[in-house]
Amino acid sequence: MLPNWSALLESFHTGDVRALARLLSFVENGLPGYRELLAGLSWPEGTHVVGITGPPGAGKSTLTDGLIGALVARGKKVAVLCVDPSSPFNLGAVLGDRIRMSQWYTHPSVFIRSLATRGSMGGLHPRILELTDLLRAAGFDYVLVETVGVGQSEIEIAGLADTTVVVLVPEAGDEVQTMKAGLMEIADIFVVNKADRPDAAAFLRNLRLMLAPAFSQRTHEIPILSTVAQDGTGIPELAAAIETDLAQPHARARKEWLLAEKAWQLIMQERMKDLSKEDLRKAIAAGDEHNLYRLVERYGVR
Repeated sequence: MLPNWSALLESFHTGDVRALARLLSFVENGLPGYRELLAGLSWPEGTHVVGITGPPGAGKSTLTDGLIGALVARGKKVAVLCVDPSSPFNLGAVLGDRIRMSQWYTHPSVFIRSLATRGSMGGLHPRILELTDLLRAAGFDYVLVETVGVGQSEIEIAGLADTTVVVLVPEAGDEVQTMKAGLMEIADIFVVNKADRPDAAAFLRNLRLMLAPAFSQRTHEIPILSTVAQDGTGIPELAAAIETDLAQPHARARKEWLLAEKAWQLIMQERMKDLSKEDLRKAIAAGDEHNLYRLVERYGVR
């Protein structure tokens, strides 16, 4: 348990940024008592979680930076979780804090935290659900979660976000073909970034044609927007599209699926809490078992 636990929570509820940062570290590192902390929280109405995902190089960080500005201009309080790829050796973030967002680090309406995936295969931090819920309890209007972007496994973001924005670039034709099924499961808004490139118009047309059959089975049309995040083009339209999507009467079945996905992730974490990759590495380094299947059996998997 953290020292001055009650005092820290009291400071957290009054909007103390330092208390929020300490509690995020407490939850991120899975210290004893963090589940009790989360179970005791309450969440205000009106906090929206927006996932921003897409292939590497799509300009997600620049787009997120512009979106922060658009939301702050509307008088909103915004928290951002930037999930960076991590080193496979020490599980620390490779990219670290985002230089493009540096203007917001001292803004009173913005809170930014960089996280490492810590080996998670879905482009998200293993405790991203808990960290997002802690930010929701802090009273932000929007929590933006920018993922690493690792292809098909981006579907994990659907279990987290109220609205999922999939960011593409004109050169992403082959990647869209590969990710098409997964993208259609999770996308609420498509954004074609870097739309000032010569082949952008053709890509937009092809994307609409490619996704048209799936759109016909949706209860409402999925926006496909074009942006040039570098100079802010299309960012206000994206902010408006997010607000419109949040107001949509999403099907109850979809909402239930999202909640079931969250519950499944939390239960899986609890059942795996006594097993770590470091333990497995030590077992392999010790050389006491060279057959990985027998090693897996030793850890209770049958």
